[in-house]
Amino acid sequence: MQEHMPSQAQELICINVDKVYDWIVKEMSFDISPTGAITFPGVAADTDLTGAIVSCRVIPAASNPIVILNRENRQFSIDGSTVCLQHLNIQKNFILTIVVTLPNGTVYTSTEIPVSRCEQVTLCAPKGTDVEILYTDLDCFVCTTGTLTPGTGVGGVGTITFSALTITVAVCQSIQSTFPVTVEFLATFCEPRADLPFSCPTAVRPQQCPIIFPTLG
Repeated sequence: MQEHMPSQAQELICINVDKVYDWIVKEMSFDISPTGAITFPGVAADTDLTGAIVSCRVIPAASNPIVILNRENRQFSIDGSTVCLQHLNIQKNFILTIVVTLPNGTVYTSTEIPVSRCEQVTLCAPKGTDVEILYTDLDCFVCTTGTLTPGTGVGGVGTITFSALTITVAVCQSIQSTFPVTVEFLATFCEPRADLPFSCPTAVRPQQCPIIFPTLG
């Protein structure tokens, strides 16, 4: 990397960034208990589900992964000072997929199942700020399944009914309230690094074992 040169000029510049008003990291978990027949393409009414292993996958919804249902101002006393914070009701939307693996290796994957959960969070998030949630960890596991019964749904598509399906979703989330701002600061422009030198390696011979070979007669 090139050294910083004294001749490099500094310049007062403005850039657009998101100011972080507040930021918390929070864990949560919740259970899902889908009922009724769940669509599994490829499953037949006579499919033998004995010994099947049931697992799951969960991802944020592609559309409206979070929705702010309500934003209410509340007064809090912090270190002897009165502070106005916002009490948020947030709806989180997920897509759940259930996977059934038979002992012979056959895998059946359910259609996507929309799942929503609501949570209350208190932040410095006045009206006009955006609330962003980054899932640092999002996972699920199947707690109970009960009895698996194959069937046929509308249009002849296969289904599976679980007598006691319970899925636990665990979430680690980073929640920020932000607002776009333009900031000004004195900066030194970056210079490109020097290209790495490259040369062909010299020819080398593998090490020998003269102690054991060749033997001296």
